[in-house]
Amino acid sequence: MVASAIFDEIVDFIAAQNPERVLAFKASEKASQRYEFLVQKEKTEGLDAAEKEELENFEILERIMRRAKAKARLLLAA
Repeated sequence: MVASAIFDEIVDFIAAQNPERVLAFKASEKASQRYEFLVQKEKTEGLDAAEKEELENFEILERIMRRAKAKARLLLAA
C-alpha cells in the first residue's frame, strides 16, 4: 500500500533525527485540549467539515508520532 510506505518513510526520517527527542516529544497543552474538545464535540453534537478535517489531521499525526516513537525505541536499543 502506497500510503503505508509513505508513512513508513516519514516515521523512519523522524525517528532517526534524534531518537531521544522523539521519545520526549509531547503535544502542547493547547493542542491536547483542542483534540479533546473535537473528540467530545464529535460524540455529542457532531463536527462541521473543517472540524472533521482538523480531527482527522490530529489522528494522522498521532499515528505518525506513535510509530516514530516505536522506531526511536528500536534505534536506541540497537
